[in-house]
Amino acid sequence: MRKAEVTRNTTETKIRLQLTIDGTGQQSIKTGVGFLDHMLELFVRHGRFDLTLVCDGDTEVDAHHTTEDVAIAIGRAFSESLGERRGIKRYGSMLLPMDEALVMTAIDISGRGMAVAELAIPSEKIGQQFDTELVEEFFIAFARELGATIHLHQIAGKNSHHIVEACFKGFGRALGEAVAINQAAPDEIPSTKGTIQ
Repeated sequence: MRKAEVTRNTTETKIRLQLTIDGTGQQSIKTGVGFLDHMLELFVRHGRFDLTLVCDGDTEVDAHHTTEDVAIAIGRAFSESLGERRGIKRYGSMLLPMDEALVMTAIDISGRGMAVAELAIPSEKIGQQFDTELVEEFFIAFARELGATIHLHQIAGKNSHHIVEACFKGFGRALGEAVAINQAAPDEIPSTKGTIQ
């Protein structure tokens, strides 16, 4: 099974996590930011990953460091679990409706870390702690650490919670597809270069 354990300690956050890629969607997530916990639970469930994560962050300041550092740690866990990326499908995409919201998510585990988020989230905050600008920060950090190109494009939506939920659910589905083993070529690195770095 493809698994990783990551510990990341800084002056701003202390994170411990265990990830199993080939899971069933089981999770125990405590970041100190309720909305982020909710989004990560959706991500894990829809990707069918197993994740145990605890973060002790400086949420008395705001949720920025916690959100970014959690993304770094999870992205690192995926990178370590995938190793040299042998056998993965590499690409995944999802067009996900969440009530009135519709978001297209696509990922290429290419070795090149970047995220493009074209989102028009109406409110500046969801709940007491979560600034909606942190959605893009999460995916930038995740993409950089995994070495993946991630696109999030909002097609419709007026409710901030629904838009962000569509992003995380869609990303879970797209990433689940990308990390799945290609049964037609389970031992191949999916690149004409022969490497994904």
